[in-house]
Amino acid sequence: MRIILVHNNSYLRIMMLSTMHVLYSDHRGWLLAWLRKKIGCPEHAADLTQDTFLRALLKPDDSMREPRAYLFTIARGLLIDHWRKEELQRAWLDTMRYMPELIVPSVESRQLVLELLEEIARMLDGLKPKVRTAFLLAQLEGMSYGAIAEQMHVSQRTVERYMAEAFHHCYELRYGSASEW
Repeated sequence: MRIILVHNNSYLRIMMLSTMHVLYSDHRGWLLAWLRKKIGCPEHAADLTQDTFLRALLKPDDSMREPRAYLFTIARGLLIDHWRKEELQRAWLDTMRYMPELIVPSVESRQLVLELLEEIARMLDGLKPKVRTAFLLAQLEGMSYGAIAEQMHVSQRTVERYMAEAFHHCYELRYGSASEW
């Protein structure tokens, strides 16, 4: 594996590359075996293993003192993303199965819809359950804040706070946080 890291401090670059090389050499085998066992597909397991080490390289953490736990945490998150993506793909294919042939979208359109669904799922996963529920009721069901409050057994002001939190979350995902400006 060749890793190129651009940094002004060449000593730091050498140390990080050396650390990553050791981390990769020492832990790739068990991580690949664990992912292969979970997924059942050697190619997907290899891809997720590489993605795990790439994330570890791009976002080093103090947790590296416990490298196996650190890599496991990253890999588990990627595995959950992988399963979520598969579930979205299955649901979309099931939906398309019931469409009349005249309105079945093109391959390109299907891919765009899948990518959009994945993005929406990632966005919604970042919300607290009550905030997500309020947001979906408003956006998908078209319910008023008063009706949402009644259904969720909370005040309308609480629903307004939930919605503000959801919109803020969406805004940050789209444009970045205020600290990045």
